[in-house]
Amino acid sequence: MASIDPDDDQLLRLADEAARSAGRLLLGRFRRPATGVDRKSSATDMVSDADREAEGLIRDLLRRERPDDAILGEERGSTAGAGGLLWVVDPLDGTTNYLYGHPTWSVSIACEDDRGARVAVVHHPVAGETFTAVRGRGALLDGVGIRVSDATDLSRSLIGTGFGYRAEVRAEQARALVEILPAVRDVRRAGSAAIDLCWVACGRLDGYYELGVQRWDTAAGVLVAQEAGAAVSPLEPSGSAEGGVLVAGPGIHDALSGLVRAALLH
Repeated sequence: MASIDPDDDQLLRLADEAARSAGRLLLGRFRRPATGVDRKSSATDMVSDADREAEGLIRDLLRRERPDDAILGEERGSTAGAGGLLWVVDPLDGTTNYLYGHPTWSVSIACEDDRGARVAVVHHPVAGETFTAVRGRGALLDGVGIRVSDATDLSRSLIGTGFGYRAEVRAEQARALVEILPAVRDVRRAGSAAIDLCWVACGRLDGYYELGVQRWDTAAGVLVAQEAGAAVSPLEPSGSAEGGVLVAGPGIHDALSGLVRAALLH
């Protein structure tokens, strides 16, 4: 069993093992008839047995290796712990993509202490890619260091975003996009916040913003992006949408933040 005060490498190995194990389970079900499909916050916010079983696998592994740690998971909520560490788990980030057979979905796991995220893993099973980060030690893609883009011109920057599940939120986000889209190179909507954040980290996107994301959506990806040199800002709630996050390379962060905040206020 792991020591009471594990080093970062031990925590990272455990997170990586859990993410890859869940990824294998999910790949085994991918593009096969879904079971246990249900709705959560709205008619478009879906969950399935694949989500539930992947989280169960991750929780079982974490409990076995770190029984005193707390766990926060998207599907089963919070489990208290006394060890001073919290595992933040999204067993399947991009459920809609997954159920439709689209390849962009991920397993996201972060381990937090009283200073925030300490280690992070975002595993993209279909692509066979794994993003990792340790606080203060940089970010990696499959073991190779990554950095955010050096973009300085917002008008030539590729920006990622996502949309809420409720119709009124989506309408507000669409109105904001009318102002944002003409001011940037283009906008992408991948469908997994964790992957979007990691794509900023490795330069596949120059920036990303989204309202209504939850802690399990962003905990791992934000650390990966930060360790790759990204600037991160919270987004305040706007209209019918809950707060969110904005992440970009330092060369465009302030400009993107100004653009997005102004558009969301209109």
